[in-house]
Amino acid sequence: MIGNDVIDLAQSRIESNWQRKGFVEKLFIAEEQQYIQDYDKPEIMVWLLWSMKEAAYKIYNRQTKIREFSPKKLRCTLDIINANQAYGKVCCNENVYYTESIFSLESIHTIAVDNFANINNVIEVENQEIIKDENGIPYLKVDNILWDISISHHGRFEKWVTMRI
Repeated sequence: MIGNDVIDLAQSRIESNWQRKGFVEKLFIAEEQQYIQDYDKPEIMVWLLWSMKEAAYKIYNRQTKIREFSPKKLRCTLDIINANQAYGKVCCNENVYYTESIFSLESIHTIAVDNFANINNVIEVENQEIIKDENGIPYLKVDNILWDISISHHGRFEKWVTMRI
């Protein structure tokens, strides 16, 4: 299964004041707050962690059909982070999701998979035929076969990702 999230950093600066009192505490557990405090670009860390949670939530929602987004139930850990990308995990209940995030000057794009072996099988696709189930979960229709797809848009950016077909 797959999830993804994209953050338009310019749009996030307009929509969300992440430095306002209580914002970080409301969304992030203590360990995540420490990541934010310790990172040399705290704004980037806020949106990295947020995009990891969002991408993982899309898989969790697809698996369970539960539409409850409680950010603190999604606990992020970072394995590798550098100027261009990050790899980590998001745990929710007994589920573990593996993430890869790509940074640019204008955006953060995170993909999540439920099986680490699939992290390199994720591909971007252009707008194609999408079918949604009764829960609003999207599927990519290719030759009358439905494939998992994750669609994310924020500000100037839109990302459609699926597994290599």
